[in-house]
Amino acid sequence: MAEAVEKTCYRHPDRVTGLSCSECGRPICTECMTMAPVGIRCPEHSGRPQGVQRVTHGVQRAAFEGAGAKVTKLLIGVNVAAYVAELAQGGGVYGVNSTIYEKGVLWAPFVANGDYWRLVTAAFLHYGPFHLLLNMLGLYWFGSLLEQRIGSGRFLLIYVVSGLAGSAGALVLDPLKPTVGASGAIFGILGAGLVLERQRDYVFGGSALGIIVANLVLTFAWPNISIGGHIGGLIGGAASTLALSRFGRGHAVYGRAGLYGIAGIVAVGIVSIAVAYWKAKGYA
Repeated sequence: MAEAVEKTCYRHPDRVTGLSCSECGRPICTECMTMAPVGIRCPEHSGRPQGVQRVTHGVQRAAFEGAGAKVTKLLIGVNVAAYVAELAQGGGVYGVNSTIYEKGVLWAPFVANGDYWRLVTAAFLHYGPFHLLLNMLGLYWFGSLLEQRIGSGRFLLIYVVSGLAGSAGALVLDPLKPTVGASGAIFGILGAGLVLERQRDYVFGGSALGIIVANLVLTFAWPNISIGGHIGGLIGGAASTLALSRFGRGHAVYGRAGLYGIAGIVAVGIVSIAVAYWKAKGYA
């Protein structure tokens, strides 16, 4: 005999409910529902930007809420400024002849000699204006959406850890290939979006998986792209977002991150550094 499956609120997985949104059909609890002339609506379809959650938890989450994707814009500014500084140092159109590039590029022998800052700095350098433009467009399109969904603080944590994971992945697959670019961190944004959409929070309009597949196809088809950096960043972003949701026991957006959630993201970063050290140490 088949057993009935209890439905839980898509924003609060620990709450069993018999209610559902009349627009999208997602199950919602009484805290998340909004009464409308056409029935019960979830926050996304209630006509209010953030629904009931904005009223009840706005003060508590003020420090972590995004407002106009400020961190995304700041990150874009830092990337552009780094490239302009390379040009100012006479680095050429690709920036490779500048001191900034020499001190920031990711390369296993440098990391093995103790230059661990390169795991971060490489994510802010680019090979020329076209490389920079493509990555900054991706960061703006996807980063803005994710930041405004999960808040600036959580977004920044995921971005930095994804960048570390991308650097680790690049060292694993191409330790002797000098690597720069923000694409590892951007793939982390896509990985975070995929986890959110699996939790029925359609930050990219339900297209996260398709976007990831399309970009992976380009990764393998286009020459001179860091496959390890992209895959590592993707894994780092997804793992960090899973940590925020306490691996399915909460919601990465609407649940409280708590100590365990933040510690989980930090742990992903530490593992990334450890993997990078393990791979690079043989090239000292």
